[in-house]
Amino acid sequence: QVQLVESGGGLVQPGGSLRLSCAASGIIFSSYSMAWYRQAPGQQREVIALITTVGRTNYVDSVKGRFTISRDNAKNTVYLQMNSLKPEDTAVYYCNGGTGTEDYWGQGTQVTVSS
Repeated sequence: QVQLVESGGGLVQPGGSLRLSCAASGIIFSSYSMAWYRQAPGQQREVIALITTVGRTNYVDSVKGRFTISRDNAKNTVYLQMNSLKPEDTAVYYCNGGTGTEDYWGQGTQVTVSS
């Protein structure tokens, strides 16, 4: 059974930091490109960061320079370090793993940026 389990969300003040984790099981993690998506209230889900099987990363412009995606294949875990958080970063954050033929999602973790 495939599971992607996110953790690390919460309430943080503007300018603060959070680190999200996504632990995978039931897949050969190193064979999957991993991504973080987010969905704000009333908005469509959008991809914000991606890391390939060989460690190449890509980011949406709105988070470049503030967020960092990384992976630890030994721990079957992908991370999202979020710095300089803004109120507009408030959303449910989802982990995604894919190979092109298979695609899995986590349940999401809420991130709220507010003073």
